[in-house]
Amino acid sequence: MEEPRMDKAAGVPASDADASGTHDKARGPRLREIPLRLMIPNMITVLAICAGLSGIRLAFENRFELAVGMVLLAAFLDGIDGRVARLLKATSNFGGQMDSLADIINFGVAPALVLYVFLLDQARSIGWIAALIYAIATGLRLARFNVMAERQVKASWQSEYFVGVPAPAGAILVLLPVYIGLLGFAPERVFALIASAYTVLIAFLLVSRLPVWSGKSETSRVRRDLVLPVILVVVLYVATLMTYTWETMVVTALAYLISLPFGARAWQRKYGDWTVPQGGDGLPGDTE
Repeated sequence: MEEPRMDKAAGVPASDADASGTHDKARGPRLREIPLRLMIPNMITVLAICAGLSGIRLAFENRFELAVGMVLLAAFLDGIDGRVARLLKATSNFGGQMDSLADIINFGVAPALVLYVFLLDQARSIGWIAALIYAIATGLRLARFNVMAERQVKASWQSEYFVGVPAPAGAILVLLPVYIGLLGFAPERVFALIASAYTVLIAFLLVSRLPVWSGKSETSRVRRDLVLPVILVVVLYVATLMTYTWETMVVTALAYLISLPFGARAWQRKYGDWTVPQGGDGLPGDTE
């Protein structure tokens, strides 16, 4: 009878050692085996989650300016974590899952609760339903993106356009009533009812098939002679944002909303009708 092969290092049968190694690998890599550069993007994502949750706490403490600031900070951190991961060559499936969890908190739950505590509670159940619809719409959008991002075949326009308003922009837009309220507009019931309808509208834009220009395409370039003027405009915007924060946020949200029809019109002129052919491929609705 053949004796089992022994693992010299451990002094146990090789079959048992192989099984043990398989079980250990199934648990994932040990912490000491993970390079620090792989952890940096995930740390940024965790900080974004902390900012979103802190925004919720600050809203319940009626510190709404800081609450909105935390949501905006979460949007900023979410915008850079993926870029940092690509820069450090530290992208991973784990990081992608963490980013999705952060998105639903920062751009779905946090803005909805901040808006509800600040204003929508004046509309009672209607306001709460509007907040729920927005949070669920954010989750649906992120789920659609995660599923469709795995598709191997993608249309050429997908590098230029989002499908519907992206979640970070949706969070900035849905807080427009808060910006207006922080400028001194009284949070009365009528205003709350209008804000509830507006919240549902933003939720619809999130899950819609509206082509929204992303600005991420390699063809989106600035002419050399316009580089310095563009830098000056950015500096002016940041300075205005720091000095007249809520006025600037109101203008930013309204400008984004006004730009949506123009972006959709540009898509239609370049790529044709929005009608979905058999199979539903190659047109808005498949991915961001």
